[in-house]
Amino acid sequence: MTAVVVFDLDGTLVDSLADIAAAANRMLDDQGHPALPNDTIRRFVGNGLPKLVEGVMTHCGIEPDRHAELTQLTLAHYNAGACDQTVVYPGVFEALEELREIGCALGVCTNKPEAPARHVLSELKLQPYFDTVFGGDTLDIRKPDPAHLHASFEALQAAGPHIFVGDSEVDAETAQRAGVPFLLFEQGYRKSPISDLPHTLSYQDSAKLPALVRQILQNDTV
Repeated sequence: MTAVVVFDLDGTLVDSLADIAAAANRMLDDQGHPALPNDTIRRFVGNGLPKLVEGVMTHCGIEPDRHAELTQLTLAHYNAGACDQTVVYPGVFEALEELREIGCALGVCTNKPEAPARHVLSELKLQPYFDTVFGGDTLDIRKPDPAHLHASFEALQAAGPHIFVGDSEVDAETAQRAGVPFLLFEQGYRKSPISDLPHTLSYQDSAKLPALVRQILQNDTV
C-alpha cells in the first residue's frame, strides 16, 4: 500500500521567509515606513498573503481601508523576487524521490497564491514531484478550512491513506479538521511549542520523512 501525501509549501518544503519579508518591507518603504525585522514578519506568515499584509499593516498603524491596495502591491514585490533568497530545506529532494519510488502520489496545498507557488516550485526544481498544486486563491476557501485540503487530495485521484505534511498551527488545525494524519516539520514557522500542536508524528530532518510515512502505512494496515 502507498499513500497520498500533500505538503504545505512555505516553512515545510522551502524556507521563504527572507523573500516574503523583503516584499512586505518594500511595500512598507513605498509607504514611508521603516522595515520590520524578519522575525516580526514571521509572526504573520501562514494564513496567506492577505492576512500577512493585514498583520503588517496593523503592526505599523496603517489604515485598514488600504488593505486591498497594499496586498496587491506586496504581491507585485513578491513576484519580482520570489526566489531571490528562498531555498529548499535539506533532505527534501531525497524525501520526495523516495516517496515517489514507493508509489506515493504527491501534491501541494498552500495558502500562498497559486501562481507564485508554482513559480517557486518551478524555479527550485520541485515542480516535477507534484501532480497538483492548490494555492490560497485556487478555490474560494483556504486552510484551515479542511475543504481546501480535501480538494487537494481529491485532485490527485489516487488511492491510499491521506497524509498531510506541514509546519504551522494552521496546518495542524487543517489536518485535525480534515481527519487525516499530520506530520509536523519542527524547523518551520510555527509560533507554539510542538506539544501544543496536534500531530501524528514530528520530524526535524526532511530525509527522515519517508520512514514516517511508512510508519503510518504500517499502522493503517494493522
